[in-house]
Amino acid sequence: MTNKSESQHPAYIVLKPEALLTTLARLESRVVERFPGSGLSNVAKELRSSADDVVLLSEKLRKPFWTIRFYTIFAILLLVGTFVWMVVLSFKLIPVGTNPDLTEIVQSVESAINELIFLSLAILFLITIESRVKRKMALKSLHRLRSIAHVVDMHQLTKDPFYLLVEHKPTATSPDRTMTKFELARYLDYCSELLAVISKLAAIHVQYLQDPQVLETVNDVENLTHGLSAKIWQKLMILEK
Repeated sequence: MTNKSESQHPAYIVLKPEALLTTLARLESRVVERFPGSGLSNVAKELRSSADDVVLLSEKLRKPFWTIRFYTIFAILLLVGTFVWMVVLSFKLIPVGTNPDLTEIVQSVESAINELIFLSLAILFLITIESRVKRKMALKSLHRLRSIAHVVDMHQLTKDPFYLLVEHKPTATSPDRTMTKFELARYLDYCSELLAVISKLAAIHVQYLQDPQVLETVNDVENLTHGLSAKIWQKLMILEK
């Protein structure tokens, strides 16, 4: 049976997790084959593991948390029942045949309003538990992707194309630069592709989860990866000169 949320969106504008995992697996193989045992290959493997977790999480976030909903409904019914019982009890405490003065009426109405406000706040808190749990799970996953993006950036940080274009004299603390022009271009291209995959993995979190805070965090991750990719492409443009 087709999911309702899927039927609302044409297939060509929906990110397919399976296709993304296939792309990432192929990218990981390319990195490992070109640079076996390198730090970037280990990052690709870690991203592959994280991607599997993201896909599982996205499937979980798109479905209702029935356990939370059951206890939420039970708690709301209990609160409403308690409120009604207290109102009925307050009326029973009024002696029959007495006429309460205006002060007593105002105090009773004020007390009822206060209790109604607290009841409304409690119900609002309960009905948002599921969304807050989902938000926490999504933000934790996005934080992991953000960290991996920074790690990718650290790996390309010392990959300076100038050492292939001009004569230079390395210092005692200069990093080892043994890559050829082709290898360096491939390395930087792989970093850019990894960042692109991270951006798409972040977008999966809000494909079916409509949460403003999660959406804002996804935008932050996408802006981060785009900014880091821009730095890499500047190096590639210098390398092609």
